[in-house]
Amino acid sequence: YHAMEERANLMNMMKLSIKILIQAALSLGRTLDSDFPPLQQFFVVLEHCLKHGLKVKKTFIGQNKSFFGPLELVEKLCPEASDIATSVKNLPELKTAVGRGRAWLYLALMQKKLADYLKVLLDHKHLLSEFYEPDALMMEEEGAVIVGLLVGLNVIDANLCLKGEDLDSQVGVIDFSLYLKETQDSDGKQDGGITAVLDQKHYVEELNRHLSCTVADLQNKIDCLEKTNSKLQEEVCVWPVTKEDTKVELDTYKQSRQGLDEMYSDVWKQLKEEKKIRLELEKELELQIGMKTEMEIAMKLLEKDTHEKQDTLVALRQQLEEVKAINLQMFHKSQNAECSLQQKTEAISSFEGKTNEMMSSMKQMEE
Repeated sequence: YHAMEERANLMNMMKLSIKILIQAALSLGRTLDSDFPPLQQFFVVLEHCLKHGLKVKKTFIGQNKSFFGPLELVEKLCPEASDIATSVKNLPELKTAVGRGRAWLYLALMQKKLADYLKVLLDHKHLLSEFYEPDALMMEEEGAVIVGLLVGLNVIDANLCLKGEDLDSQVGVIDFSLYLKETQDSDGKQDGGITAVLDQKHYVEELNRHLSCTVADLQNKIDCLEKTNSKLQEEVCVWPVTKEDTKVELDTYKQSRQGLDEMYSDVWKQLKEEKKIRLELEKELELQIGMKTEMEIAMKLLEKDTHEKQDTLVALRQQLEEVKAINLQMFHKSQNAECSLQQKTEAISSFEGKTNEMMSSMKQMEE
């Protein structure tokens, strides 16, 4: 139960950090660098997620608990990650496994392949079991949810400079003030919009029911008064009553009837207004649902566009490598041609010397 709560908390923190990072990046409208606070907090939360449930390895120096071990498996499972592994190994300022793991995450985010690489790890959980406990986040469903959330980071362009960064000694501390402010401000405005509309709709429905009940009660009262009035008229016809008594009864009846009519008209007006408000709220709810579907379609189109661009980048890289190979072949051929040309020029010069000697010897023979 304790591990389940930890996984849920880490997943919620990752949701908030990704949401804030995407919103801040889109509002900023430029390439992000390593000094951007939401990006720093995202890496801190991601590091906590990758550290959850790691098995402790005892060495001669002490206990080792690093998340770089599982990340090294990506190079074997996905050949595209070999560039990241070589570049991490070629950084001389990284001396610890934690620093190498952080550099690996930076490079994967810049390549927009972070979600793909982690998905490859989750597809081979039998290999991850060597590094993680059975109840770790990467071994449960929360890991798959986080990998799905990381796909949204492909819309962000990041340019992170690893040289000069002290990745070994950084301490990852989560700044909860950023997320608390976000939950109080943006969640209350954006996510609460549809819920507020639904609450208002429910309130209007309850009010309409109450008003219909009151209208029915008033109608019943009017029917009862009409019946009593007919009975009184019959009694007036049967029993001899004075004119003053009949006038008083008629006045009281008229007053009560007038009051009931006014109440009925007021309630009817209020019911019409509430119906109008209900229609407006339903229209607003339909607009909110339409905007949500449009946003989902736009996100799907954006993901499709990013995947197509990634495919074109891979094709262009392959073409560039082929062009480089052709250039190397042409360079070697040109060098070989230059060597053969030099040898031929040397042979020609030697032949010219020999011809000159033959000419001189011919002259001597003629003399």
